[in-house]
Formats: sequence, structure tokens, C-alpha cells
Amino acid sequence: MNDEPLIAFEAVHKRFGPRIVLKSLDLAIPRGQKVAIVGPSGSGKSTILRILMTLESIEAGTVRVGEQYLWRGDSGRTRKADDATTAAIRRSIGMVFQQFNLFPHMTVLQNVSAAPIKVLGKSREEAHGISRDLLNKVGLADKVDAFPAYLSGGQQQRVAIARALAMHPQILLLDEVTSALDPELVGEVLNVIRLLAHEGGLTILMVTHQMGFAREFADRVFFIDAGEVVEDAPPAQFFDAPANPRTRAFLRSVISA
Repeated sequence: MNDEPLIAFEAVHKRFGPRIVLKSLDLAIPRGQKVAIVGPSGSGKSTILRILMTLESIEAGTVRVGEQYLWRGDSGRTRKADDATTAAIRRSIGMVFQQFNLFPHMTVLQNVSAAPIKVLGKSREEAHGISRDLLNKVGLADKVDAFPAYLSGGQQQRVAIARALAMHPQILLLDEVTSALDPELVGEVLNVIRLLAHEGGLTILMVTHQMGFAREFADRVFFIDAGEVVEDAPPAQFFDAPANPRTRAFLRSVISA
């Protein structure tokens, strides 16, 4: 694994009105690394992913993907990369949200194929071939002609993962992708993520409350609290011997719950 970071946050500051969400945040994630981001609700976890997707801006600091700067903020003035650079970076990143956000008027195949056709300029035949392969990978080869309303929550989330992968991203962002699912459907989505992690290649950032899966899946675990990285460690160290008292208190609370 190349130790040169693919994703770098340097002294990133983000607020929503008077509330500070990220406080001088520093992150450096090498290419191919699998990262679990955990912490209490409202701690800034999802904001990290949304900044990478340019869904949120920053007030200070820098955000870099590869050799390209996505955000630069200084003295309250935010500068985003130009449109061409932003579009190129966005094409290298896929994101799957808590809610599935599928187009209800499109079939499963059409949902997965839409972006490769419209953004990447692929022919309908080529895009459908790629989409069918991905739907087979996530266990939905028999649902290509179904509409989202006729799928379970777990199936819809697996379609959303296939849709993100159809853009051939370098980076996959997963934002609490099991939180909207009934408990019995969580496993089918985690199995797909487990497969992607074992295949390697993708750099994956996963915001999650699934502590057992974070231990299994991740190369590193970030514990975010009040907009700061309180702990950054390999899973064995993070879960068995956390260094920070705040991390220990969080894990005790999660385990007791």
C-alpha cells in the first residue's frame, strides 16, 4: 500500500451557524485503506464525507484528493477547486447515503446505468453490461427490471452500492448505510461491503455504528468527538486497548447498549 495519502484534510474547520462541527481536523488516508469512522451522533462524522463530495464547504484548512486541492479555506473565505477539477474529483468518488435515493420511476437497471451513460458517455449497451455485472455482484441479478418500490430496504441499499460502483470510483464513501434498515436486513448489506473490502483496490471510508463490523472491516478506526479526531488506531488496539479515556467511555456505552 502506498503511504502517500490519497485523501488529506489539513486543519479543516467547519461550522453550522454558531456550532463548530469540525475543529482543525487533520486526516491522512493512503490509497486502498479501509477506514471506519465512529463516534456519537452530531460529532461531525458524516460532515467529513459530505465535504469530500462538495456537498458542504469549509471555513478554513485544505482538503486534497490525490494531488488536487478540492477545498482551501482561509480567514473565513472558502475557495473550491475550479469546475473542471471538482468534476474530475467527484467522478473518482462514489457515495452511498443512509437513505437510498433511488429514482422511483426507473428500474433497477436504469438506476445503475444512468450515471455511466450521462456522465461517462458510455453507450446504453455498455452501461447495461456493466450494471448487470455489478447487480450480480451484489446479489440482485434477478431484480434488473424491478422498480425500487418493490424492493426491500436491504435490496434498495445494495442497488445504491451498485450505482456508486458503476462510476468506477477510486474512493467509496458509506454514510451509515445500514441505519435505515430493519435489523434482519443489515447483514445482506454488510456482506456486500465485506466483499468489496476483501477485493481490495477501493479506498473506503465508512461512517458506522456497527462496532463489530468496524473491527472486522477496517484497517484503521477514527473516533470523532466534537469535531476532532480523539483516537486513530488499528481495530485491535482501538477496541481492546484504546488510549483515550473518552474513547473508553464511548465503547463502554455502546457495548452496554
